[in-house]
Amino acid sequence: MAELRFFGAVEGVTGSCYLLHSGEINILLDCGLFQGRREEEAANLQAFPFDVDKIDAVVLSHAHLDHSGRLPLLVAQGLSCPIYMTRPTCDLIEVLLKDAASLQERDAEWENRRRRRAGKEEVEPLYTLDDVEQTLQFCKGLGYGRRHAIADGIDICYRDAGHILGSAIVEVFIGKEGDEKKLVFTGDLGNSQAALLKDPECVEEADVLLLESTYGDREHRSMQETLQEFEEVLEEASANGGNILIPSFAVGRTQEIIFRLGELYQKGKLRHQAVYLDSPMAIAVTEIYHRYQDTYNEEDLAAINDQSHHNKSLHHFLPILRYSSTTEESMALNRIESGAIIIAGSGMCTGGRIRHHLKHNVWRKQSHIIFVGFQANGTPGRALVDGAKSYRIGGDEIAVKASIHTLGGFSAHASQSQLIEWVEDFSVRKPQIFLVHGEADAKNALQSALQQRGWQACIPTLNQVIRF
Repeated sequence: MAELRFFGAVEGVTGSCYLLHSGEINILLDCGLFQGRREEEAANLQAFPFDVDKIDAVVLSHAHLDHSGRLPLLVAQGLSCPIYMTRPTCDLIEVLLKDAASLQERDAEWENRRRRRAGKEEVEPLYTLDDVEQTLQFCKGLGYGRRHAIADGIDICYRDAGHILGSAIVEVFIGKEGDEKKLVFTGDLGNSQAALLKDPECVEEADVLLLESTYGDREHRSMQETLQEFEEVLEEASANGGNILIPSFAVGRTQEIIFRLGELYQKGKLRHQAVYLDSPMAIAVTEIYHRYQDTYNEEDLAAINDQSHHNKSLHHFLPILRYSSTTEESMALNRIESGAIIIAGSGMCTGGRIRHHLKHNVWRKQSHIIFVGFQANGTPGRALVDGAKSYRIGGDEIAVKASIHTLGGFSAHASQSQLIEWVEDFSVRKPQIFLVHGEADAKNALQSALQQRGWQACIPTLNQVIRF
């Protein structure tokens, strides 16, 4: 008899964390940060609802912080077991966790300056760069498609999830041959319309399925329509003589945008003088993507390499791509008044270099701002999408005169129909389905849609225990 406990990504889309208990073995699936509003992020400060020193292995689905971001907290509290992930995730997680730790140390220092002046007790960062370095020592990279023993009576196999580089569907085999149970955890399933990566692999049998439901209540706009609108915006901006700003997430979305710009460049349809990638983290991630071209889909890989046998990069595909690594290089972009496409973080304009580029461009009528990702309530990006008349940075209130565009077809998550299509591949043994990683409306809609097709899906609650 195995038990599964739900400790995160149950009442929303962040904090992914599930504990599998079988016999004397405890396996943790993911350990992500809670993100969003202040009250949601406060959950990161709470004690773990399990004994950290009794965990025998951690199994990670992919590198995004809502799935990996609390790993250094585990290690700081005594975790000393292997943390399994795919090989690309090993490389990505070093970049993402170090960036997260640096931000937390910086934010704690700024807060403590204020507290010292007010005579208040100082705060500690959630974790430090030293904690991250310790965490990386426990990370073990595995390949796709091979079964690996990770504990007594527990094997895992990673399948390509097609969400970001290295993302995986996790197959967990529990027990001995002849009396074996199988748990499948999707992590985040990718959008089959997205560029570069392969479609999510199908799985045909399981006893229990943890299925993500981020977009369980909606369909994506077709990629053809999205790319047509993207091209039209670029042409309009070129005619106006202004710059284009693209706030973008460093992992996945940035690399897809570069590829799509490369497609237009290769067709002679990109008239801008240069494309600047202004994000040290996105630059590092793009170089990691280049190292793992064997995970790309055949069509896009052939386009990049142009039928040659050379392992070309996105730089070759988009020769006008320029990296802005240093602060000085980033500041120099603010002197460009026209002809540039600037891709910078953060994706929701909550921080990072994009905020300074907005300061220098959002008041220009000829400028264009293209949002290619979801904008959460309360973020500057959402305010701009919703038609804000002014943009505030520091003590400055800046008029919004630029054209604002939202392209919703670049999502990295599967839509409702794609999720259902993937589930229907379970033809050998149909699993008991539990919907996770989704807001209430998305989970309810997906549950109803699955039921209409003859599938029973449960919506678990926080701390719920199931046995199988």
